[in-house]
Amino acid sequence: MGISIAVDAMGGDHGPPVIVVASIQFLEETPDASVILVGREGDIRKALSSVRSIAADRVSVRAATEVVEMHEGPASALRGKKDSSMRVAVNLVKDGSAQACVSAGNTGALMAISRFVLKTLPGIDRPAIASQLPTRKGATTALDLGANVNCTAEQLVQFAVMGSALVAAVDGIERPTVGLLNIGEEDIKGNDLVKETAELLKASDLNFYGNVEGDDIYKGTTDVIVCDGFVGNVALKTSEGLALMLADFLREEFTRNPMRKLLGLFALPVLAAFKRRVDPRRYNGATLIGLKGVVVKSHGHADALAFRYALKKAYTEVAHGVLERIAQRLAAMPVPVVAPSLESSNDA
Repeated sequence: MGISIAVDAMGGDHGPPVIVVASIQFLEETPDASVILVGREGDIRKALSSVRSIAADRVSVRAATEVVEMHEGPASALRGKKDSSMRVAVNLVKDGSAQACVSAGNTGALMAISRFVLKTLPGIDRPAIASQLPTRKGATTALDLGANVNCTAEQLVQFAVMGSALVAAVDGIERPTVGLLNIGEEDIKGNDLVKETAELLKASDLNFYGNVEGDDIYKGTTDVIVCDGFVGNVALKTSEGLALMLADFLREEFTRNPMRKLLGLFALPVLAAFKRRVDPRRYNGATLIGLKGVVVKSHGHADALAFRYALKKAYTEVAHGVLERIAQRLAAMPVPVVAPSLESSNDA
């Protein structure tokens, strides 16, 4: 049985023209997948008409009359636009028509809609945003990257469980190392939240490495990095800005004068390899982890290459049974990962 992915075709800065091309390219690489493009039917079919591919027969269109705007508040999108392309795409996961949803639209709205429609997995209080960051050794998975600004220690442990299960399922690392992002490696460093979280992680059966600092992210010190959404989002945006700055610096230096331009021609293979290695498009796609369904958020500026990687991420998570792996790890935890005051929140 193939894997079907519902795609919010109206999300992001580019909409159907880019999303349709990315979907077709993804299907050409993935013979057992299909895509349901959700949105304004006329716009989607116009974009499809310009694409010629044998993979097009694995594309279907589901009409939706509304679009969630990038500036729109989560509550407004959730309550006021029940026929938005984003809401309809998530509903397709809920009713089993699709096994995953991918959107480049409004992050807050996608989280609110997904949490309302799909609900959270048993034992998970809040979903988190998880994504891979490049390191010297390959990649590390970091969470939360912006969904939860204020967290409890129990919720950070939940994030660690989910991140560990994600890496185990997708990367085949049975006991991934987990690092707690802090301002120092020593146990005495950090605020009360971090210290309490560290104690809970030590008591768990996770492969807890200990505290890690910001530079450990790119050293690849651990397979999983855990932090609250405020810290995680700052780290993510700083990383993206640094990558763009370094690329601009290299471009400026190799175009400063005719001699350097000539040297740049000889350095092209090295520059191309460097660009590919740090290209953020190849790491596009953040998982809204902790839901009863696979939902992947693509960057709003994503081009066809970047959006294709988001689709690949959603497909891989379904194929490797990430949801089942998270449930198994939660069931095996020897200590509670949900604070008593939070246990009833899943029923809200």
